[in-house]
Amino acid sequence: PRIDMADFREVFAKAKHIAIITGAGVSAESGVPTFRGAGGFWRKWQAQELATPEAFARNPSRVWEFYHYRREVMLSKHPNPAHIAIAECERRLSKQGRSVVVITQNIDELHRKAGTKHLLEIHGSLFKTRCTNCGNVAANYKSPICPALAGKGAPDPETEDATIPVEDLPQCEEDGCNGLLRPHVVWFGETLDPDILTEVEKELEICDLCLVVGTSSVVYPAAMFAPQVSARGVPVAEFNMEATPATNRFRFHFPGPCGTTLPPALARHQTEIIS
Repeated sequence: PRIDMADFREVFAKAKHIAIITGAGVSAESGVPTFRGAGGFWRKWQAQELATPEAFARNPSRVWEFYHYRREVMLSKHPNPAHIAIAECERRLSKQGRSVVVITQNIDELHRKAGTKHLLEIHGSLFKTRCTNCGNVAANYKSPICPALAGKGAPDPETEDATIPVEDLPQCEEDGCNGLLRPHVVWFGETLDPDILTEVEKELEICDLCLVVGTSSVVYPAAMFAPQVSARGVPVAEFNMEATPATNRFRFHFPGPCGTTLPPALARHQTEIIS
């Protein structure tokens, strides 16, 4: 892959349908904990020990403490220059009859906060809940999400579990339901929403330029999206701190923090016609 920004900018200037696939690396510069790799613990657990249907069935109080902590952290975080560059690019290009879609593995809603409109959140959102009884999905920005979780969720390994009774955990507010709510996120061992995957596939089939931003390209099925696009001859540009298992399949690779590399890549090209 080439590290030639001028060459990338030529391709970018001509692209009509741009797909941007983002992962944890795009949010790291906003101070969002990733819970991946060394030191990725909450109390004594790694995310993959808590983010499962089995963990929730066994101990919904502990899992809700973990997600309550993450929600509260996220409410204090802001989009960084990478999120803002993507949203600004979408806004500008839409006036030229060009499209930008963001396909994100992140559940933090920072793209939404930055102003991105065409957003496919393949792993769900920290700020949506789903009822385990009636299945209703709802946006929820309450802080705390329920009174029993106020002040709970501290990540320190010495912290004792709150062991909140199920009836005091977040409850469904649909008429007469009162079912236990769960975070509307895709947990380990769960499949992605087929409707969202269908939309993703449609976007990847029409895109004429693909950016992979801040993703390790190891979590499936998202790890296959960009290689599939590249396999049909579409230019793919990777923006990441380091090379990934997929780097050699892409036309461009720009190492470094996304907040530094992305804004100049997506800035207005001198050939753009601004109406």
